[in-house]
Amino acid sequence: MNIKCIIIDDEPLAIKVIESHLKEFHNFEIIETFNNPIEALQIIENKKIDVVFLDINMPKMNGIDFLKNTILKSNVVITTAYREFAVECFDLDVLDYLVKPIPFNRFLKTINKITQKIQLQQSNNKEQIANSHSFIFLKANKKLIKIKFDDIFYIESLKDYIKVFTKTENYIVHKSLTSISEELPNNLFLRIHRSFTIALDKIKFVEGNSVAINNTRIPIGRKYLIHTKKIILNTD
Repeated sequence: MNIKCIIIDDEPLAIKVIESHLKEFHNFEIIETFNNPIEALQIIENKKIDVVFLDINMPKMNGIDFLKNTILKSNVVITTAYREFAVECFDLDVLDYLVKPIPFNRFLKTINKITQKIQLQQSNNKEQIANSHSFIFLKANKKLIKIKFDDIFYIESLKDYIKVFTKTENYIVHKSLTSISEELPNNLFLRIHRSFTIALDKIKFVEGNSVAINNTRIPIGRKYLIHTKKIILNTD
């Protein structure tokens, strides 16, 4: 899946930062960069652009006015130095809102949002998300590792880190369980304990207050018990 992007920002340094971040993801292609949104209109109207990285404070027309006056089929990620416009921008259906200077770890979360959103847009139903091309990027061992959803058994919280158990290898990632759980498709994964999120299709059996996955018993937390059994057993 090749994801086509454009960057609209009047600050050359800001463009360079986004370009540098995007170079880490080989399936993201920068089609062109622009100093103001007016210049970008033609390419947006004539080419299929998946993602627009859009600044707010620019000459000729600011990013918010551009969103209000243009029908965009692309996913929009706001990149700005101003925090106070976040609510207004999300009301305009932007995918994400990044505050400059943009740290790479925060940008990585945006990349995962973009990837999942585009997979959803290309799917006719939720089941199609669970194909072999569905994945998430996680930073482990100083590398960005592409992990297929289908390869994940479960994820365990380790305070400020998580351990991702997969079919081939386990990864330690500097991320909270809450954060990773929000990034995973909720029709494929379920948090069942304050320390565990599991892949629903990897459950072998349920016994008492635990599930068995890959020969490992994983406890179901008390506050998660009713919801977990409802989802697993597909009861109303």
